[in-house]
Amino acid sequence: MQVVILIPIMLSLAMFGSSNGTIKVNKSKEMSTSNDENIQIIQKYLNRKVYKDLTKEIINQTPDDQLTTVIFDNISSKLPKDYKKEYKTILTLSKGRQAIYTIWCVEGEVNNGGFNQFYFNSSGQYAHLAPEAFKLVGADKLAELMQRTNNIYETNKKSIKRLQDGTLEGFNESYKDNPLNKLDHEFYELSKTEDLNQLQISFIKNNIDQFIDK
Repeated sequence: MQVVILIPIMLSLAMFGSSNGTIKVNKSKEMSTSNDENIQIIQKYLNRKVYKDLTKEIINQTPDDQLTTVIFDNISSKLPKDYKKEYKTILTLSKGRQAIYTIWCVEGEVNNGGFNQFYFNSSGQYAHLAPEAFKLVGADKLAELMQRTNNIYETNKKSIKRLQDGTLEGFNESYKDNPLNKLDHEFYELSKTEDLNQLQISFIKNNIDQFIDK
């Protein structure tokens, strides 16, 4: 079962107005946004329309800043209630859908709590799909970073998980001297040069057949 530490992904996405699944808490924005505005953002996000069946027309008519969210929602609508079957379900989808879902998971977790949180939560099950996912949409540098991060995690997994006993205290302790910490900064910096949102938008539009249901 997924254990979400720190700010839950979907709530953070709504709170900070990201349309591509990235949740990096910006304190200055947080301070300047009123409670009423936050509530309106959350309500708008929670009340958004979810398309269980996507067509070319829907994708072509969707504004760019909403496109990855529409695709992610469509994929999520196909997932079983039993989280244990989620991974196998994702593997039955097109490579394009797998990529968008995987990138969303990586971005959400890493921007929220770093790679340590990504591997700790159930999103970590998509780690080996991530390098190919980034490469597929054209984010070659992030693909290389993801592969390197996977290798580092596998090498240090035992020591990282030693402190993760299911408690918040244990999870927080696992950040100390964690070799993944330095990779978080690399991810944030590369995300400034490789515009993942725009890369995904372009990929979706150029490969519509991979995202339609009828």
